[in-house]
Amino acid sequence: MTKSQQAEYDVCIVGSGAGGGMAAHRLALGGARVVVLEAGGWWDNTTSNSAMLRWPYQSSQRGSSTPDRPFGEFDACVGGWELPGEPFTRAEGTSFSWWRARMLGGRTNHWGRISLRFGPDDFKRKSIDGLGDDWPISYSDIAPYYDRVDDLVGIFGSAENLPNHPDGRFHPAPRPRCYELCVKQACDKMGIWCIPARLSVITKPLNGRAPCHYCGQCNRGCMTNSNFSSPNVLLLPAQRTNRLRIITNAMAREVTVNSQGLATGVSYINTATGRDEHVRARVVVLAASACESSRILLNSKSSQYPQGLANSSGVVGKYLTDTTGTDVAGFIPKLVDHVPHNCDGVGGGHIYMPWWIDNKKLDFPRGYHIEVWGGLGVPSYGFMGGIERYEPGGGYGAQLKNDYRRYYGSTIGFSGRGEQIPNADCYCELDPTVKDKYGIPVLRFHWKWTDHEINQVKHMQETFRALVSEMGGEVFSAMPTKERGYGIATGGSIIHELGTVRMGSDPKTSALNAWGQAWDCRNLFVADGGSFVSQADKNPTWTIMALAMRTSDKILELRKSGVI
Repeated sequence: MTKSQQAEYDVCIVGSGAGGGMAAHRLALGGARVVVLEAGGWWDNTTSNSAMLRWPYQSSQRGSSTPDRPFGEFDACVGGWELPGEPFTRAEGTSFSWWRARMLGGRTNHWGRISLRFGPDDFKRKSIDGLGDDWPISYSDIAPYYDRVDDLVGIFGSAENLPNHPDGRFHPAPRPRCYELCVKQACDKMGIWCIPARLSVITKPLNGRAPCHYCGQCNRGCMTNSNFSSPNVLLLPAQRTNRLRIITNAMAREVTVNSQGLATGVSYINTATGRDEHVRARVVVLAASACESSRILLNSKSSQYPQGLANSSGVVGKYLTDTTGTDVAGFIPKLVDHVPHNCDGVGGGHIYMPWWIDNKKLDFPRGYHIEVWGGLGVPSYGFMGGIERYEPGGGYGAQLKNDYRRYYGSTIGFSGRGEQIPNADCYCELDPTVKDKYGIPVLRFHWKWTDHEINQVKHMQETFRALVSEMGGEVFSAMPTKERGYGIATGGSIIHELGTVRMGSDPKTSALNAWGQAWDCRNLFVADGGSFVSQADKNPTWTIMALAMRTSDKILELRKSGVI
């Protein structure tokens, strides 16, 4: 039996990550009484046992992964691709992985903080190359919100005036490290753009937050709040308005509706007690992540909405995309026996390479950017990938220690992150028989890369290998074969799922209008990556937050006018 809470909120938000945190912040500061439902537990970087200052030798596991922290025991984010009692299924022949965070702030607690604006072309790709669909908005519609996100959250970078890579309102960027200067030299010789990275890490004081002190442990939970995570930059400041309530351990089951088909709130499972509960609200915002939000909608069936809420078009769950990806690392002899030096900095690269080529010269559409890794990070479990990769292949005693010192920092790696074009074979739906431990039907995934993505990843591999060669290096692994997709990452493994509740200009082919508002239910909105019409050669978080802020402004406007 569902326990209904007496209070009625102006807005109920499901999810507390990039989209949910931004919506909560904007709506609470805008005067709305807001409740946020988070499936996981509480987290505050300053009080929740951040491992920012722990040394690997202080743990018997030396920083290796754990079941609830696959990226390492010191990683701030609790979650993973496999959660006990919360399965997902795959259709026959499908290879897809679905990452889910289970903590306040969600994925913003471990992401790389690469914060890139989509460019003007990214919103109108069909008009340019005939593939996919155009967005119902343009860059000019979202640009003011990118500016506001820059000012609120903080981002470092540099003004470059590159086509389709818009500049922002940047803090000063940190200087490149030694190994990054080697990469920059190779890029210049090969005609590849290589510029300062754009990360949501502040390098000067902002809104009471201290600038980065360059400990390089951003993924562990920043105790000084110098980088972005939703709890400490958005949610906790919004709580100080006394208009925001956060309910943790609340697994959303469905959006409830009244006889007029309007949303009345959200039913959820209290995961601490196992009880069904319900929170009432005049407006519901789903920001649980693209796939989770589509799951909630598909499970929100009623006589008015037999296909699920906001799904008269049948597109909920469809047009699922993820970022393409592959990696190459190499041994760079000129970095052997380096002069010991300070290689600290932010927890990520100080440089990156935006897409630099005209696609008319290539056998695939769209593009990718390149992320760089290497340097003198704190040695921990898996350090250097194993000393056996280096001459003489291991050893003992003083020789082994000296080899570690010689080869420390002599590896440079590249990761490509590119655009997938939505296709009819990539989608999620409710599994007809499988339920999770709370009795909620789970998602079943269908996935298929096309030649567009396979050829793009081949180009990544060739480019990265050429960069290693240009630096006088030697790649550790052989070129993956076509049969292996040239090393393309498994769908979902880059953790950039988008689509599934897309916006559009036609209610017959989209679930949402240009404001993230459901065509079928005027007081229901989506403020996560589900609303995206397409990917881009940029990471999506900055666009998720800009869209969430834009949607929140619309909600405040519609509330003031009495429409919702």
